[in-house]
Order: sequence, then structure tokens, then C-alpha cells
Amino acid sequence: MEGMMKILIIVLLFSSFTFAQDNYWQTLYEQSIHKQTPRYQETIGYCQKLAVSSPWVKYRSFGKSPQGRDLPLLIVNKRGNFKPQDVHRSANIVFLIQACIHPGESDGKDAGLMLIRDMVITKELEHLLDNVTVLFIPIFNVDGHERFSAYNRINQNGPEEMGWRTTAQNLNLNRDFLKADAPEMQYWLKLYNEWLPDFFADCHVTDGADYQYPITYKIDQHGIMDQSLIDWVELNYLPPLLNAMEKDGYPTIEYVSFKRNHDIESGMTTWAAPPGFSDGYAAIQNRPGLLIETHMFKDYKTRVSATYAMLKHTIEILNDNPVHLKQQINIVDQITLSAAFREDSLAIDYRQVNDSTMIDFLGYQYLKLKSDLSGGDWYRYTDIPKTFRIPFYNKMRPSVKVRLPEAYVIPAEWDEVIQRIQLHGIKIHRIKSEKKLMLHTYKFTNAVWSAQPYEGRHPLRVETEPIVFERIYPPGSVLIDMNQRTAKVIANILEPRARDSFVYWGFFDAVFEQKEYVESYVMEERARIMLASDEDLKKDFDNKRKTDKTFAQNPGAILMWFYQKTPYWDQMRDIYPVGKIFDRELVEELKNE
Repeated sequence: MEGMMKILIIVLLFSSFTFAQDNYWQTLYEQSIHKQTPRYQETIGYCQKLAVSSPWVKYRSFGKSPQGRDLPLLIVNKRGNFKPQDVHRSANIVFLIQACIHPGESDGKDAGLMLIRDMVITKELEHLLDNVTVLFIPIFNVDGHERFSAYNRINQNGPEEMGWRTTAQNLNLNRDFLKADAPEMQYWLKLYNEWLPDFFADCHVTDGADYQYPITYKIDQHGIMDQSLIDWVELNYLPPLLNAMEKDGYPTIEYVSFKRNHDIESGMTTWAAPPGFSDGYAAIQNRPGLLIETHMFKDYKTRVSATYAMLKHTIEILNDNPVHLKQQINIVDQITLSAAFREDSLAIDYRQVNDSTMIDFLGYQYLKLKSDLSGGDWYRYTDIPKTFRIPFYNKMRPSVKVRLPEAYVIPAEWDEVIQRIQLHGIKIHRIKSEKKLMLHTYKFTNAVWSAQPYEGRHPLRVETEPIVFERIYPPGSVLIDMNQRTAKVIANILEPRARDSFVYWGFFDAVFEQKEYVESYVMEERARIMLASDEDLKKDFDNKRKTDKTFAQNPGAILMWFYQKTPYWDQMRDIYPVGKIFDRELVEELKNE
């Protein structure tokens, strides 16, 4: 009897110890029975606990927020390799997982913390680290995260409290990947180009209509990446991922956006992500970028579990065949820096083709009513499942293509542009002496700025006319040779009609401004002299007055028209200061001066 008691006591003590251990490693999300997400300090504390407890984990900060908070990063490697050069030498896949770029959408943070714990502490999933190194940013927007409230996401079902969408400077980081206005993004770009991940996932929660899918995804399949990488996504990644998610009880579909807002039967649409967005940015860096979007109406446990499953299955796929993806990336990088790549034109904007594929869509029955309150359409969803047969408008075509030069030249005075470009891992060459160069560039016409601010700027839509223009480039001007892996990034920054170009974001707004003026009485006299001495000018003026009645009735416009025909007119106005070189020999000459 006494022996049995001793055995019972030992069993109870062991059970208590095991329970204590399990409880010790429970996240706040688990302890709260899936109702809460941890604050910044609690998240950092858990990350540091992982790093202290496992030789496979390193915690570090990769920068500071405007309010002075550390930007947290976990590096997870089964061999204790925590430097990028060591990891790349090992041939591991580098997988960057990012959460809380929109802190109200905290699913990825809680899923990621549990997933790393299950790989390095309980070791239930340690095999996933055989060929994969995980970089995990649990909170990217740390300042927005601490604007904590129960009232930050009106459409969202949990957690009980959450962070705010934008940074302390009210910038949306998921519009900032190319222009990099936010200090947080500038640190992120340094981290990204230090590690150059092979695969990237950005965790979100979507708004929109109601439907059965707990989770959706988006990844480039439209031609931003090279076709061989798209083939890898469509053949080697998506089929096993979607099958595994289905088996886990998480039916999954591509990101849901309807042709008519909230109206399922209008059909689904898609788009080619611009490079200001995370998945679009990864694509122009020749890397697959996965957008994970759980559904706002699903309870928090369902959303976090679905995110956990998608991240886990992604690592499984990467871990099972790391060589294939790395080989494809290396091939595409070599193609991008080749002369043959520059001989073809590059798509820098896309449009949707009015062509569709019929798909089954798992939705709910709903009513479309005319609101007696707002006067608008009111969609009222039921909880009755319904499978809709709808068109999916999932085809995109390039709408703007450009011929790439051998190099771009940026005058030294545009230093802010030069500094931002370097954040993207782009190699530059400083020209040592003054150069007078006849280069290709653009003349801008029909410039229209946004009336309202967008991401702290007034974006610009402009038409361009190719011209050849001579100008002096002072010492310190920058030559950007396109013979480098980042050629797509360079073009998306410097080609004015690209969707997130620096022209679009207002970096070059000053070139549109008139700085010298003429007095009307001076121009009245000079215009008459011009008309008397130039018969062609007189014909142009007469035709302009006949065909443009608004012009004919505007004295100021008439005198300005003549002023623009004089040699006194600012020859630099509306001219893009960035030059394009198509002569390889000139590029080499400038590099070797």
C-alpha cells in the first residue's frame, strides 16, 4: 500500500510539473481561451523567453519606431546559424513571416508565436526546420499596435482589444514598400536586403462580404514575377497548400473582391499587386510573396488556427524541396541582370481583361435591400450556406510597357531620391567629374495631382513624351547600371508611369513649377515682334485662337503662350531630370572614368 502511495505521489508530481511546463509556454492568446492578443511588452517578453530557452532561436531588434520602440525579430535556425551569410551558405530556404503590419489584424502574431514554440520548445514540428530558416516579425507596426482599443476594427470579430491600422505618423505601411516614407519601412528594407528571403508571407484580416471561407490568399500569378517562378507557385506550391488546408477543415480561395461591392453574384475580380504593397514588392524582387487574409467575421480562434495552418503547410512545402525554389530564384535573378532582359519591354502597369472563368464560391444566402436610412444598397447576409456559380475575372494584361535602358543617371542634387533608392539594395556608381550628356528622358504633360492627401502625399498622374535632352550632370551624380538583380525595382521607381514610381509619389514635384514670370506689358510688345518676324508662328497662333475658344478669351493664357515660345522660357520645366542611357559603351566609360 505504501509503495502504491509513493508511485501515486510521483505520478501526481510529474503530472503537475508537466502541466506547469505546458502552462508556462502557453501564449496569452491561449491562456485567455482565444479571446485576447498580447500587448507589445508581453509579445517581446515571450519572444525573449523563446530565445533564452532554445539555442535555435535568436531575438533582436532590427530598428526603432518614431516613438522609440524596438522593431522585434526572431531568427529561427536548427543549426544555430543566425547570420544571413551563414544561412545562405547552408542552402536553407529563408522564409520571412510578417505580422501586425496592420496591428488590428493580429492573427499572424498569435499564430506565429505558437508555431515557433511548437518547432523549438515542444518540438512537435521540429522537422520543419530541417531545410528552412524562419525570420518572424511578430509586430511590424509597433506604435500603431499600442494604440490599443476594443474599437479599432468595427467589422472584425475579435480579439477583445487590438492595435490601430496605421503608424504613429498615420502612414499605412502596406502602401510604403517602394517609396519608404516611414522610418519603420526604411529599417525593414535594410533587413530585407540583408537577408533577401526566398519566400515571404504577410498576415492580414480582410474586410468585404460574408462567405464561408475562413482564410484567403494572394500571390503573384499575373506576370510581375518571371513565368518560371509563377509556374513554381502554380504547380509546386498552391496545389499541396490548398489540399492540406482543405483536409484541415479550412476551405481556401484566392483573395475575395467582387466586381460590384458586396455583391457575390457580380463575380470575383483580381489585380496585379503594385510594388507599394508587400506581395507586389516581393514580386519585383523576384521572390514569391504570399498575402494571407483571414475573414473578419470568423471568430478569433478560427482565424488564428487557419493562419497557423497556412504558415505550417507553407513551411512543409518549402522544407520538403528547398532546392527547386532556390534554383528557380537564382535563374530568374541571372535573367534579370542580363542584356537579353533589357532587350524586351517591361510591364510597369496592368489592367484587368474582361474575360472570366466560372468557379464555385462558398457563400451564404443574402438579401439586397434598398435602405430607407441611407438610400443605398443594404446587403443582409444569413447563416444559410449556399454555393454560388460565379465568374472569376482573374486575367490581367500589361497596360504600360517600357523599354529598359542600360542605365539611369540621377543628378547629384536629387539626394533624397538617391538615398531612398539605396535602401532597396540597388547598387549605384558616383560620377566623379562634371559630365555634359545628351540623354533620353521624358517631357511631362497634363499633370494632375490628387486633391486629397494619400499616405501623406498628393499623388500625381501625368502623361509623358520621350525626348532627347542635353544637360550637365555635376560631380556626385549617380549612374545606376541596369545590369543588376534589382532591375525591376529600379524601373518601378524611376519610370514615371509605373504605379508606385517616385514621380507618382511627388518626389519630383518641383520640376513642374514655374519660377520666372514676364510682365504683361513686356510680353504685349514682344509678341507683336514675334508675329511680324515668324510667319509659321503667326499661323499657329491664328489656328490656336480659332480652335480653342477658352484660350482666345483668356489674355493671360495668350501672353503665356508667346512667353513659352521665347528663349527666356525655363527649358528645364516639366523635364524629368533622370536620364536614360541606351549605349553600353557610354555606361562603361562613365563607370571607369
